[in-house]
Amino acid sequence: MFLPNPAGKKVLGLIGAIAVALCLSPLAAPAQSQPSDSQAPAGQQQAPPEAGGPQGDTGSIALPKKKEEPPPERKPEVKNPAGMPDYSLRVDVPLVQVPVLVTTKDGQFIPGLKEGNFRVLEDGVPQRVTKMTQSSDAPVTAVLLVEFAATSWKFMYDSLNASYTFANTLKPDDWIAVIYYDIKPHMLTDFTRDKRAVYGALAQLRIPMSREVCTWDALYDTLDRLEGVEGRKYVVLVGSGIDTFSKVRYDQILKKVKGSRNVTIFAISTGRAVREMVDAYANRSLDMTVANMDFLQAENAMKSIAGMTGGRSYYPRFEGEMPEIFRDIGESIRNQYTLAYKPTNTKQDGTFRKVKVEIVGPDGQPLVIHDQKGKTLKYQVVAREGYNAKHEVE
Repeated sequence: MFLPNPAGKKVLGLIGAIAVALCLSPLAAPAQSQPSDSQAPAGQQQAPPEAGGPQGDTGSIALPKKKEEPPPERKPEVKNPAGMPDYSLRVDVPLVQVPVLVTTKDGQFIPGLKEGNFRVLEDGVPQRVTKMTQSSDAPVTAVLLVEFAATSWKFMYDSLNASYTFANTLKPDDWIAVIYYDIKPHMLTDFTRDKRAVYGALAQLRIPMSREVCTWDALYDTLDRLEGVEGRKYVVLVGSGIDTFSKVRYDQILKKVKGSRNVTIFAISTGRAVREMVDAYANRSLDMTVANMDFLQAENAMKSIAGMTGGRSYYPRFEGEMPEIFRDIGESIRNQYTLAYKPTNTKQDGTFRKVKVEIVGPDGQPLVIHDQKGKTLKYQVVAREGYNAKHEVE
């Protein structure tokens, strides 16, 4: 039997006393075991109250600052100036104007027609005519375009005589420009009301300097010049229709004529007497036969160009016919009916629209016209064959 060591008892007693003290220490000093307000729990960073943010047991808790995002972009509001009313955007289809000439088979103008006597078809679809006017004695804006080349002395003098005759038909308020062409167009006088300036311009044409004839180049250039002129315009083309050196092809001039607005072309094909002389000797010379075919093609070209614009073409055989031809041109210009309508096809696609004009009575049937003796008159309607619609970008 072992007896306890007195030293061991002392050690055990000391350990027991320390244990009792550790167990009783929270009860003995409660104020020291509670953390102070100046200390934050582990893992949290203390922030001053003015920092804001969520509040914890120990005060405000600092959180990472979020990245500031820019506010959504706002489109500016466009407002009309003060006092200006609101308007809505609308695309209007432009009015189409069609010059119409109604004559008897002898070329006499038929007056007195009313708006209801005209029926207009665009690509076969009837259109409503909104306005009709008659030229009467309104001033004329015209270009006298004369061929002057050394291809034939007969053509040259026919052209000059026709040009002087036309100048004599002018009225004081008419505007006219004179251009002659050979290998290129030459402006003799710009638009003027002075007949003396026209006579002086024509007097310069004495000796032709070129044998080349660029008819299509000259006509193309003239139509370009007329695009900036307001109102209705007329081109009196006096020449053979022969083209030997143009840069512009025939199909290009046809396209240009179709796209020209408010322009009417009257064509006088000179040299018919020479062509008939060629016919008389066609069996004797192959060269004459070829020349005859060239003249026939030239006349057909002049006729096509005039017809597209609602104008007329003439083929005089003698110089004595010139005064009557120009009187007829003057009457045609001053007695045209002009019809205006808004097309039912509102597409602005630049396409070519065919136009046909008919004369009808109150019952919608073709109008019957009688002369003073009660005899039924035959008449013809000369109108532009069509037009090119505008493009949206124009």
